[in-house]
Amino acid sequence: MSVPGTRLCVLLLAGGARWEAEVLAALGQAGVVVVKRCVDVPDLMASAVSSGAGVAVVEGTLPHLDAEAVMHLLRYDVRVLGIGDPALAERLGRLGVVETTEPVPSQVVAAVRRVAARDVLPDPELVTPGEDDDAPVDRGRIVAVWGPTGAPGRTTVAVGLAAELARTRPAVLVDADPYGGTVAQALGVLDEASGLLAAARMANVGTLDAAGFARSCRRVGDRLEVLTGLPRADRRVEVRPGVLGGVLAVAAGSGAVVVDCGFCVEDADSVRDRMTIDALGAADEVVVVGSAEPSGLARLARGLVEVQDVVAAIPVRVVVNRMRPTLGWREKDIVAMIEGYVRPAGVHFLPEDRPAMDRSTVAGRSLTELGDSPLRAAMAEVVSAIWPAGATERARGGRRRRLDGVR
Repeated sequence: MSVPGTRLCVLLLAGGARWEAEVLAALGQAGVVVVKRCVDVPDLMASAVSSGAGVAVVEGTLPHLDAEAVMHLLRYDVRVLGIGDPALAERLGRLGVVETTEPVPSQVVAAVRRVAARDVLPDPELVTPGEDDDAPVDRGRIVAVWGPTGAPGRTTVAVGLAAELARTRPAVLVDADPYGGTVAQALGVLDEASGLLAAARMANVGTLDAAGFARSCRRVGDRLEVLTGLPRADRRVEVRPGVLGGVLAVAAGSGAVVVDCGFCVEDADSVRDRMTIDALGAADEVVVVGSAEPSGLARLARGLVEVQDVVAAIPVRVVVNRMRPTLGWREKDIVAMIEGYVRPAGVHFLPEDRPAMDRSTVAGRSLTELGDSPLRAAMAEVVSAIWPAGATERARGGRRRRLDGVR
């Protein structure tokens, strides 16, 4: 079929719905060119690359219509119009579908023209259930625990902060390590299914809400919920770009959130690095962990420069792990070094406490559960600095990016 450049062109994916024939006829009568009738979502995505269409008219109940597919279409300047019951509009909107209309031919034709004219679209990567652009909502602070390569103790700190925090308020610990997390092992949780992957799947199809998030978590103690991580590094491809930020936004509705991150932030196009970058971008504060040994401090210095390029205006707090007098330098010397690279919200030191860590590791229990120890006391001081007693936590405001046109 020839496609004159001045006419409105669309792709059609009905999936065998009864409305297809009538809508197809109505579009033709209105001068709208149906470039292709696609057989499934992959066919639709492939057709968007070179079709020249501006709108995809899609049955809203198709099982594989998700945020990844919609974002792919947007990259090729194809907006999506959902066809179906108005009750679908909220869920499809969270995926990035521009509009949803009932399968009435005249209404579909009018909606196609409206959608084609749209030049400002919600970004499906950051729209989450219950968000509002203007009104702030009550939620817990999101604190991302990051550190450079070299095993400085990111998971130890993340687990320790979350467990200590849960003594006084509801807390959520999210294992977002793209290499395959060990939070579940550290807390003695049998993670037969990954909570993170379950939540990511729901977010990807626009169905993640507070109840769904709660089902994905494992409860550890009275106030601590744990979202277990990836079972293997190769599963990280299932957490598509942008999804983790939405998961954390929903998690914050359940309490204060501590996120155990990976270390790579070099390549935003890498699935591995994107998970960590998304976690840092969603945070209200970033805790950077470094170890007190010479090599650890050198990595910490480079890491502080690296992470500042990612987090921009987000406050950064530094935790120096495994501090001990036998190293031969003082805390104030390390603070002076850190302040040469970044203006931190605070610098904290955790002592080398091998007996406490050994008991925790072997038992699969947090330091908090095992009673008093020097390391636990130091963790409590960090918690008090980040979450002061009696402080009220509120969101930074409903956040939504908008695209001025689609590039």
